[in-house]
Amino acid sequence: MSRFWNPAVSLLSPYVPGEQPKIEQLIKLNTNENPYPPSPKAVSAMREALSGEGDALRRYPDPDGKMLKATIARRYVAYGIREEQVFVGNGSDEILAHTFVALLKQARPLHFPDMTYSFYPSYCRLYGIDFVTVALDADFVLRAEDYVSKDNVGAIIFPNPNAPTGCAIALPEIAAIARAHPDAPIVIDEAYVDFGAETAVALVNDHPNLLVVQTFSKSRSLAGLRVGFAVGDAALIEGLERVKNSFNSYPLDRVALAGATAAMEDEIWFEQTRQKVQASRERLAAGLSALGFETLPSKANFLFTRHPGYDALLLTRQLRERRILVRHFDQPRIRDFLRITIGTEAECEALLAALRQICQILQPQNFSTL
Repeated sequence: MSRFWNPAVSLLSPYVPGEQPKIEQLIKLNTNENPYPPSPKAVSAMREALSGEGDALRRYPDPDGKMLKATIARRYVAYGIREEQVFVGNGSDEILAHTFVALLKQARPLHFPDMTYSFYPSYCRLYGIDFVTVALDADFVLRAEDYVSKDNVGAIIFPNPNAPTGCAIALPEIAAIARAHPDAPIVIDEAYVDFGAETAVALVNDHPNLLVVQTFSKSRSLAGLRVGFAVGDAALIEGLERVKNSFNSYPLDRVALAGATAAMEDEIWFEQTRQKVQASRERLAAGLSALGFETLPSKANFLFTRHPGYDALLLTRQLRERRILVRHFDQPRIRDFLRITIGTEAECEALLAALRQICQILQPQNFSTL
């Protein structure tokens, strides 16, 4: 702590990302990164952006990211999405930060799940936003009726699929929430939507209060590039643009714009890689079940699972000793769970083999079941 800090800084509880250690022969299943490389077309486009000995880097990139916005709009043309309904930024986290400032700071409280992306309360504390958490049900599922029936709602945000549970709700439920609160912004964080859930972009033109946020980090294997986008009514997007241009008018560099555009255009690579992740997810879930784990139904690129006989933190440490990283959250309701990113087939098999060995060595304990 420094005496030069703004007093509010000492009250913040910053988001803690998954660790990125330098360990040889590491199997890294803790940060929900895609186990497969990005589209070769995206890699080629990024190299092309650096051609001419990097001469293009002397100049600022397109501040509006028009080419990328147009490409995203074309992908959702079946839903009637236009370029002016698309916003782009440095990963979905930056877009969410702009969204909290532009849309979610209302006179009445913001509502979001009690078990969800831990950046949400961090943003609320940073920007001085009152919030209310809404409990997931006993099966860790978000119930639309819990939001539909709420009063005194300034805004609502939740991931779909949810994080860290991986559970998703259907579009009619999202539409019901948007209809129930027509004067409140409703933000759907779809970081993991491409692994099995339905995108709420399909609802945007029927609900002017609905904003959908996505990222290139997960299903398009570009976590290191930091690109995200939002789709919503043009008036919502204008609010985000006003905040962005009051903060950083050039959020995406030339390389990021080129790579993200090519990645969005390469539908074949996108389908192949996400289908491989989905298939591995189902095989891993079956393998965990055979070992006695209880796993929530996931539509994301990770599983949220626990074993009734073994402490989750102990399992995490035992796996780390075997150079396998998974994520553990020491929080009420979920401290018995592990969040396991879907890796390659070989990585998933190595994880199961390690867990099989650990369960043979450790003495089972009595923990409650789902």
